[in-house]
Amino acid sequence: MKDKQPIRLTERLHLIDGFDLGLPERTGTYVIGEKELTLIDTGPSPSVKYVKKGLAALGYTLEDVKYIIVTHVHLDHSGGAGLLRSDCPNATVVVHPKGARHLADPSRLTAGARMVYGDQFDRLFDPIVAIPEERLLIKTEGDRLEIGPGCTLEFWNTPGHANHHFSIYDPVSNGIFAGDTVGIRYDQLVREGIDLYLPSTSPNQFNPEAMQHAIERMSAAKLDTIYYGHFSKTDQPERALRMSGEWLKVFVDEGRDAFATHLESSQLADRLFDRIQAYLRTQDVPDDHEVYPYIRLDMQVSAMGIMDRLSKQE
Repeated sequence: MKDKQPIRLTERLHLIDGFDLGLPERTGTYVIGEKELTLIDTGPSPSVKYVKKGLAALGYTLEDVKYIIVTHVHLDHSGGAGLLRSDCPNATVVVHPKGARHLADPSRLTAGARMVYGDQFDRLFDPIVAIPEERLLIKTEGDRLEIGPGCTLEFWNTPGHANHHFSIYDPVSNGIFAGDTVGIRYDQLVREGIDLYLPSTSPNQFNPEAMQHAIERMSAAKLDTIYYGHFSKTDQPERALRMSGEWLKVFVDEGRDAFATHLESSQLADRLFDRIQAYLRTQDVPDDHEVYPYIRLDMQVSAMGIMDRLSKQE
């Protein structure tokens, strides 16, 4: 895979493409160039080599990294945290209290992912490296972290996608690093002037009410920017949040109907994909557009999360 230069978002913020699942513009690592060099999410372990190359391209060494913040411990966001930290001698990993034990002892997380991904696990995620507890820093609702003389990050508990999820408010850009809580941004479409922001309802802690609350909280904050785990940023947060909320209702309604009629999650995934494709056709997006493999994958995962949630409620 060809090397790709970090994406310059602002003078102090860059995004490194981690080529998660071998796909460009799927998952990225944000680099905040303050006095204490800070990274947001690492991607899975196979992404770490791209993170290292990206840091070098920006003129940083691994010794410069002070904080590695993970929005949540799903492996596509934090699976590489232990591997990267082991090469960053001055780095501390910042995590939600409900996620810390999984970074210190990733055995349960690894076992669960192996059950889902089977023989693909090693290619997608291996190795998962434990992080010593003394190198973990726990942050939760309202906590702060000063990373520069003019920048103190603030942590918001934002469950909905996962119970151990927080988002990180950056006062300098009046923006928030939102992980997966308020959805996915499809850069393949947005760069063509077509907006698409979809909720990420993956198992096994999807909570639509909490997700809607996070959407409303970010809307009320009058942010200038949202930085997505998948992928890059929007400078139109109100439009993006409104669209995520509208699609969240569609996802839940379709899920309830599928559950009531005893459909499989794969059938719900097909229904959701068809709804999204029908919308994109109204935006003149061709059926062979490069974005569709990304959407197909996301709908498979989101459908499983919706059905899991409904089965628990029964």
